[in-house]
Amino acid sequence: MNGEATEEVIITHKVGLHARPSVKFTKLAKTFPCVIEIATSPDGPWIDAKSIVKVMAARAPEGTRLLMRANGEASLDALAALKGLVERDFDEAHSDASLG
Repeated sequence: MNGEATEEVIITHKVGLHARPSVKFTKLAKTFPCVIEIATSPDGPWIDAKSIVKVMAARAPEGTRLLMRANGEASLDALAALKGLVERDFDEAHSDASLG
């Protein structure tokens, strides 16, 4: 689908969106052709979800409501995949999460 899509998800990963989780998030975002942005507030700032530096700088800890928006080809698929990754705790075991 083309066009704009929005989604939100709560970060439940123990270290939040930092280090390995950020790498996994941006790596997945880069597989989609659409523009993807994230924010922790509806008012922004909205940042490029494909930039590891910007995603890590967002400093989104556990419990943060992560807002996502995408515009362009495959926008719904992109947000569904990213939401799924966050909901699966970035495919990491909780015992491993403290390593960041």
